[in-house]
Amino acid sequence: MLRPSHLAFGLAATIASLPTLAAAQPSSGFYIGVGAGANFIPEQTGLTNRALAGQLRALNIPTTATVGSDPGFVGVVSVGYAFMERFRVELEGSYRQNEAGSTGSSTSTASGTGRAYGIMANALYDIRIPGVSWVVPYIGGGIGYAWRESDAGTLVDRSSGGTFITTGTQGSFAWQAIGGAAFPIPSVRGLSFTTEYRYFATQPEYFQTRGFNTRTGALVVSGATKSYGEAHSVLVGLRYALNTPAPAPVAAPAPAPAPARTFLVFFDWDRADLTDRARQIIAEAATNAATVRSTRIEVSGHADRTGTAAYNQRLSVRRAEAVAAELVRRGIARNEITIQGFGFDRPLVPTAMGVREPQNRRVEIVLR
Repeated sequence: MLRPSHLAFGLAATIASLPTLAAAQPSSGFYIGVGAGANFIPEQTGLTNRALAGQLRALNIPTTATVGSDPGFVGVVSVGYAFMERFRVELEGSYRQNEAGSTGSSTSTASGTGRAYGIMANALYDIRIPGVSWVVPYIGGGIGYAWRESDAGTLVDRSSGGTFITTGTQGSFAWQAIGGAAFPIPSVRGLSFTTEYRYFATQPEYFQTRGFNTRTGALVVSGATKSYGEAHSVLVGLRYALNTPAPAPVAAPAPAPAPARTFLVFFDWDRADLTDRARQIIAEAATNAATVRSTRIEVSGHADRTGTAAYNQRLSVRRAEAVAAELVRRGIARNEITIQGFGFDRPLVPTAMGVREPQNRRVEIVLR
């Protein structure tokens, strides 16, 4: 006999199977989701209650009938809350619909529509894979209540000459197992595309069944048929996380450090006092140091290769100190200046010992 609950159950199962949209983009807070997909109900055998079974046996009519279902539709709407970026709880409303299919017998045909309406409370866990942001697998489950409806479920059995009609609406406890994956859509903050599989089941229920003489239309038997509910569903959907924080702004790259600038101050032979031209160059260096906001000014003194190494070392230091003093006089803080003397160890122009090379009698001012 046509299992009314078979159809209604398939609907309920499908509804439950609509994918719960996982928050693929890490966030905490409320979210909404929608989904739709295909609902598949395994072939089921309806069992008659004792009263109906006795009437059927008296007429030598089988007391069970197997009916399949065509693939159906499922739709789901959910509202939930995500926390700790891994756990989610949600309330889901669902709708399913399947049509009766094959009976597996050449002497009978089935028709009719099964519908199911469900309210489920789900708990889910997002599996965040380190280093992977484009997909977030998730698993979960739910419990709730489903109403299964058989709309004129009809089984015509030509071997017995009977037409059996199962109708009614029954509600019962329902549960589901969920597995899926969410794919964040980078162009829309908080939005994810989801794919999902669900297994859905309800408690068995009895639906009113009446048998008529196909030729005369007379009522022959009356009772109830027991229906077991289970379904497999595959769904796709969208999930939108409300109040998703904007991504942290990318810090602008630090500007490349300004290249060091070097100024050369030259001295007369065996002298450490400043010429007018030397003061002009030091003034230019002080002005540049203030403009480019130098953090360090290096002043290094040098000498030519006349005289002893010890004497030229002292002379190079006196030249550096004279330049540093002029920089301070022109507004440079003394603690920003470092002084070194190199004697004749670092000539600008290589020469033999005893050569008075003017370019080697110098102080280098380097702005960092």
